[in-house]
Parts: sequence; structure tokens; C-alpha cells
Amino acid sequence: MREKIEELYRQCQILEPDRKVFDHINERSTTFAFDFMESLNDVKAYISDQGTGEGIKEYDIEEEGVEIEKLLDALSKNVTGNGLNPASGGHLGYIPGGGVYPAAVGDYLAAVMNSYAGVFFGSAGAVRMENLLIRWMCKIIGFPSSALGNLTSGGSIANLIAMTTARDKKLKHSDEYKNAVIYLTEQVHHSVTKAIRIAGFGYAHIRFVPIDDMYRMDVDQLENLIKEDEANGLNPFLVVASAGTTDTGAVDPMKAIGKVCKKHDLWFHVDGAYGGFFILSDAVKHRFEGVELADSFTIDPHKGLFLPYGVGAVLIKDVDALNQAHYYQANYMQDAVEIDEEPSPADLSPELTKHFRGLRMWLPLKLFGIKPFKAALEEKIWLCRYFREEVQKIEGIEVGPDPDLSVALWRLKPKEGDANEANRWLARKIVEDGRVFMSSTTIDGEVWMRIAVLSFRTHIQTIEKALEMINEIVSNELSFESESFVLV
Repeated sequence: MREKIEELYRQCQILEPDRKVFDHINERSTTFAFDFMESLNDVKAYISDQGTGEGIKEYDIEEEGVEIEKLLDALSKNVTGNGLNPASGGHLGYIPGGGVYPAAVGDYLAAVMNSYAGVFFGSAGAVRMENLLIRWMCKIIGFPSSALGNLTSGGSIANLIAMTTARDKKLKHSDEYKNAVIYLTEQVHHSVTKAIRIAGFGYAHIRFVPIDDMYRMDVDQLENLIKEDEANGLNPFLVVASAGTTDTGAVDPMKAIGKVCKKHDLWFHVDGAYGGFFILSDAVKHRFEGVELADSFTIDPHKGLFLPYGVGAVLIKDVDALNQAHYYQANYMQDAVEIDEEPSPADLSPELTKHFRGLRMWLPLKLFGIKPFKAALEEKIWLCRYFREEVQKIEGIEVGPDPDLSVALWRLKPKEGDANEANRWLARKIVEDGRVFMSSTTIDGEVWMRIAVLSFRTHIQTIEKALEMINEIVSNELSFESESFVLV
């Protein structure tokens, strides 16, 4: 038996590389990373002519290993070389993520240390760091020092945690679900409606509150719906507002909504996954007046703090309610409850095993300070406003309402025919060009183009490039006619 164990030991030692192999892997990997970042200004934001990554199928998992050079080459050809490039400053569609480099260093160190950030007993320092970050976010939105929450993989899980906490706080028995009423707008992010379904409210009453001309929730209509439902014996319990919708960037009137929720004793949740960190900008801080009235708040550092995908947050005032909704004690974890100076993330979320994601946030914030992050956020606001002003100078282009944050609507208005088909055509042309990437959406049956400015690598040169591209596409096709529209 000992000989068998020793043979297996020799075979598995490759998993523990010596310094020479360690340095070789690191040198090749950091060179790859630097070359990738250095090339971002020269490559397209969307690459549509280099295949669809089919070559990665040649790298199926096998018994024997492959040298690092071949693997990095496979990444270059099949992952970074086609489709959308989310690291590019030209990513102006959907809601761009970030990618500041020290966050990758934080991830690297967290993976090397493999700290278990789920319970205080397992890694007190990691839990303290994550709770410190959560308390800082609570502070900037005006929550009390007693509030806490959880660092999540993104806004979807953050919204789900908020939904389940509200459910268990406001509804004591499952037979109350059928009379429960939730209020939101058609502009709410689909992760909210998905969380509502997962949380068991597939058969609850969902009220879509009308919006105004700025795509913000109409608070008078909200209160009318609540009163009507109360009069009909239903149980209004939850309102979901948006601090920056994905379609239009609109910020709902937080203060007015908060007052209505307090008056009728409803849980007030704000989805600020995209827009939450704009509260740090003096240019739009007034838009967030009243968020401190919320019971829970979703905010994504991998959006507004320009971190890589994979770190969101939910902030909740009533920590006891959060704990009651998610706490569970297993027998094999009985030793872990002996030391509990800080609330453990595993007790405040569905996750037990979790990556130490706080390090990817803490390291860049401490290394750079918050000042450049604030400056970058404000820059995005002004870049969006600049684009909206300049794009109107292109023949045939119209715009939507003034942007609340850094998302703006614009579209092609053909001289004759189907405007929706014209903008679908324009969206395809933008993807084919690829210099920058923008996405479209449909609002009240109308197809609009969007610009979403949030990448920390997006600067005035990027916006000028986008305007040049749009002008070229439209100008080159001014005599274009299809079966459904005419541009001139």
C-alpha cells in the first residue's frame, strides 16, 4: 500500500510546480495579459469575421497536459479574437463591465491563498474585509451603520437575496403568497422578475406601474394601485424601483416612492446594479435623493467601480431579516459558531462555498483611492451627454429624453417607411463595422439604439470614433432603399 501511495504522490507532484515552472507560467501569462491590454485601442469592439471559437473544441480535456504557450494561443484565437470584446472602451452596448488590472491581481492572490470567505471562523480577515466593503457601500447610499448585506456574483443574485428577505419579513405563511402584490415598472431589469419567480411568487399579483415621459415610475399611479389592491383585500408588500434602468438609464423618484412605501408599510427595494455608484458623482447625486429610505439596495461594483465581472452586492437595513431568510446550521459546522465577532457571509446569502471576491474590490480601491473612480464616473456622464448632443447633427438621427445617467436613446428616422426595420438594419451595420459596439432595444413597440457609457476605457476619442462610424454608415447609405423604408 505504501508503494502505491508513493507512486501516486510522484504522479500528482506536477500540481505543485517548482519555482522554474512557476516563473515560466507567470511570465507567459503576464505577457499575454499585457499584450492583450495594449492592443485594445487597435482592435475592434466587435469582431464578426473571425469565426465563432470553433477551434477551442480541439482542446478537450485529456489525460496529458499541454504547454502554456499553446493554451494561450488557443485563448487568443478562440476567445479574445471573436465576438464582443467587453474589455474594450468601444463597448457601448448593454451595460459595460470593467476590468481595472489590480482587480485581476486581487483575484490571483485570492485564488492562490484560497481563503474561505464564507464564515468568520474560516477566515476572519477575509470576512472582515468583505463586511468593511459592504458597510462602505451602505454609508455612501445613506444606510445606517447597522445595515449590512452580501458581496454576490452580480445583480441577479443580489436581487434574489433581497426578494427572499422581503418575502420572509413581510409574509409569514405560504398561504399569504396568493394575495401578495408586487409593484414595479416595465423598465425593471429582467433579473428582478426572474428573482420574483424563483422566490416563489410566480402566482403572486404583479402590478406594472405606468411610467412618465422620462421612463420613470409614476408615483401617483403607484399609490392608486396600492389603495385599490388594499380595498380589494389583497396584500401589497413589495415595491421595486430602479436607480438606472438598463434600457434608458432612468432613475425612479426615490424619495416619493419611499414615502408611499412607508405610508403603506411595504418593503422598498431599489435595483441600482447599473446606476448605484453614480451617487458618488456631484453631477447626478440629486437623482438619488431618497434612496436612504429603501429597505434593500442592489449595486454592482463590476459595473460602476469598473471591476471585472463577478462582483455585485446587496445592501439590507434589517440584518436580522436577512439572517432569518438565509441562515442554516449544519452539524459538521458546529465548531464554526464558537467565534462570531462578525456576521458570516454564508449566513446572509444562499452561498456556502464562495470565492474571496472582496479582494478584487478592496485592492484597487485602496491602491488608487476613490478619487479616480469618481472622476471616471463623472466623465462617463459627460461623454453620454456629448454623444447625445453631437449625434443629432447627423442627418436622419433623432434622440430620446435627456439621460439621467450614462445611457441615452437615439435612432435613425427614415424619410419614409418602417422606422423599426431601419434601426434593426442600422444595428446590424454597426455590428458588421465593429469599431465600437452598440445595442438596440424596443420600448412601447419602437426600436431604439442605445449608447451605454460605463467602461473605464471609454474616453472622448471613443465617442468621436462612434460618431464618425454612425455618420459614415448613414451618409454612405443615404440613397438606400429597402422594401420597408427609405432613408432619403
